[in-house]
Amino acid sequence: MTTCSAPGKVYLFGEHAVVYGEPAVPCAIERRARVTAEPREDGRVRVEAPDLSLDGFTVTWDDSADERPDLDVPTPLVEAGMGYVNEAVAQARDAADAPEVGFDITVESTIPLGAGLGSSAAVTVAGIDAGTRSLGVELSTEEIADRAYRAEYEVQDGQASRADTFCSAMGGAVRVEGEDRRTIDAPPLPFVIGYDGGAGDTGELVAGVRALREEYGFAADTIGAIGDVVRRGTEVLRGSEPNGGADEELLAELGRLMDFDHGLLAALGVSSRSLDAMVWAARDADAYGAKLTGAGGGGCIVALDDTEATETALDYTPGCETAFRAELATEGVRVEGA
Repeated sequence: MTTCSAPGKVYLFGEHAVVYGEPAVPCAIERRARVTAEPREDGRVRVEAPDLSLDGFTVTWDDSADERPDLDVPTPLVEAGMGYVNEAVAQARDAADAPEVGFDITVESTIPLGAGLGSSAAVTVAGIDAGTRSLGVELSTEEIADRAYRAEYEVQDGQASRADTFCSAMGGAVRVEGEDRRTIDAPPLPFVIGYDGGAGDTGELVAGVRALREEYGFAADTIGAIGDVVRRGTEVLRGSEPNGGADEELLAELGRLMDFDHGLLAALGVSSRSLDAMVWAARDADAYGAKLTGAGGGGCIVALDDTEATETALDYTPGCETAFRAELATEGVRVEGA
């Protein structure tokens, strides 16, 4: 039996545009998914996932069953969660050259499902690492990231980017642009996250942006402008001192760029009333900047604030279910126990 964990993430800049080859900078956060894998000889896969959402539910299924679990939670989220685990199992079997092996798997997560914090990537990354290690195979971090991307690609019908899985596997801040993936230095950043308790439909939102891009040239220009924001943000981070604190000037510039990015994403139709309300609450509390994170449509915003003001403001914002601070996770996927 082996347990591995992987962190969630926020997008400092670049979601949606990364699908079209523009750069993105996601940052790993210390909210983790833990996956425990124990091989079994009968070839079946049984999964217990007591908290795949923030509120929590328990689901047990196996890959031989014809029926999906009957749960009082959104069906697409349950099916997606099952899909990511099943694809992680398929990748572990392939990597270990053990196509007939079964698993007992337990998933524990402090990352809200579908909220834009990379829950699926974290579960997939941790699942592949735990599954292969339990079979005596140790993969490089880069191979885990690559296999996790392939798993997400299958579940998301070819619409996944490499950003989430690479960030979860590597930890810290990363820059992804097409096939180019690399870690970048970043100082500790004072992230504050607001969560509206909901979740957008990633596939629907990505398809909506694609339709706008195909119909309107200015929508394509908006996606390019997001790429320009990311390139400027990367320059700012490269001028920072990763071992020191984030100074006022650095945070102010990153915050301005986050504000730009949110406006561009809103123009593409992927924000929502609750996300906008939380963004403006953070700005009114003098956060350096704030934006939605992830696919949008509901879920989370991320702000930069080294005081308690933004978290307090979000606690009193209608539509915000919870707010919390999150540290930059400098370590990616890791073994928790064997």
